[in-house]
Amino acid sequence: MELGSLVGAVRSKRVLFGDGVRPAVVVIKDGKIHQILSGSALTEEVGCEVWDVGESVLMPGIVDCHVHVNEPGRTSWEGFWTATRAAAAGGVTTIVDMPLNSIPPTTTLKNFQEKLKEATGKCFVDTAFWGGVIPGNQLELRPMIQAGVAGFKCFLIHSGVDEFPHVADSDLHTAMQQLQGTGSVLLFHAEKDVHKKTEEISDSCRYSTFLQSRPDIMEVEAIRTVIHLCLQYRVRCHIVHLSSAEPLELIEEARQAGAPLTVETTHHYLNLCAESIPAGATQFKCCPPIRSSANQEQLWSALKRGLIDMVVSDHSPCTPDLKKLDFGDFMQAWGGISSLQFGLPLFWGSARKRGFQLPDVVRFLSREPAQLCSLGNRKGCLARGFDADLVIWDPEREFEIKETNIHHKNKLTPYLGLTLRGLVHATVLGGRLVYRDGCFYPQPLGRLLLVTEEDKSAGKHKKTL
Repeated sequence: MELGSLVGAVRSKRVLFGDGVRPAVVVIKDGKIHQILSGSALTEEVGCEVWDVGESVLMPGIVDCHVHVNEPGRTSWEGFWTATRAAAAGGVTTIVDMPLNSIPPTTTLKNFQEKLKEATGKCFVDTAFWGGVIPGNQLELRPMIQAGVAGFKCFLIHSGVDEFPHVADSDLHTAMQQLQGTGSVLLFHAEKDVHKKTEEISDSCRYSTFLQSRPDIMEVEAIRTVIHLCLQYRVRCHIVHLSSAEPLELIEEARQAGAPLTVETTHHYLNLCAESIPAGATQFKCCPPIRSSANQEQLWSALKRGLIDMVVSDHSPCTPDLKKLDFGDFMQAWGGISSLQFGLPLFWGSARKRGFQLPDVVRFLSREPAQLCSLGNRKGCLARGFDADLVIWDPEREFEIKETNIHHKNKLTPYLGLTLRGLVHATVLGGRLVYRDGCFYPQPLGRLLLVTEEDKSAGKHKKTL
């Protein structure tokens, strides 16, 4: 099967559909899944060439709903071309771009239109977009919904960039009033600056110094605020990158009370722990911080219980100089981890050791993220009528992360040199082979996904550019 080819049908002995793993043939027509043949139907004639991938796992493409592409404005950090190539290499067939750290941020209709213009012709996978809530932009929210954003994100603490200021309680009430009845969702960077900082800062090259500066209580109090708003306005709310296990009880109680609240965590919180971070290794810095191994196990437990709904990358790259590696200063370094390409093996390698099964990969990396961003009736599942976005991978195969096989722009990542389990062999986007064994189809075939207000409330099919 050559790159760029239209795939008519794929056969595998391990196809993930219907919450199970079984031999099947996935038949594709006009970029959609036409039918799935299994059991006695496997021998049926499908009327086209069948690509047999043997024992490789065939599953829906990953939907990563937390990616900072940074274009326009900070293309030395990343950009649509490099980010979406990395996505394709990792079996990610849809990303949702965050409203920061691009310049301008996606906080007005005009800025959203500028971002769409920048993204056109540069995306190797399908791309949707989050808008942003900042002080004073409440009258931009409904126009952005009508223009096709998947929802909105806000910060309850300084965002790290001045052009995307965090919101006060009054801004939140105003935004929630605007979002009521739209079917949209508000995402929260859930940390609040309630921690009393000491005058004297200890050694800033030690990770423990940074960790102590952002304790669990900052997440607990922020999530308490989110829950209050969620219950008051009954607007869908979502906690991004939960790092602390301490708010889990609050989250469980809120859901029992009927709050339309979802939660994500990230690959770094499930794979990295504070005790193992060397002094000066600022490539491990992110906000909220990586916490203890005991906390990590509680996150895994919450995932298994369904308290955490999905796992995403929070791919947030920067240029190497901003990580302050020469000084190893955790307090001054940029906070963000690059991992867009490696989410599948990161999750699978750790999840399998804790009793998770292959269908859990689809649930947490594909289906739930698709539902969050109102793409759940065309993405994240192998079913008739869904987009023919597929990833073909070997869950037993190990590989080492090297600079030469990293496809995002800046190669700095805490995973460099690690051996991971779960190698992506091929990625199919809309029925066309776009990536195979380290090689890309040279033409970007990804679409820009616009979601209408009606789509969000009624779950109808999305329009595309």
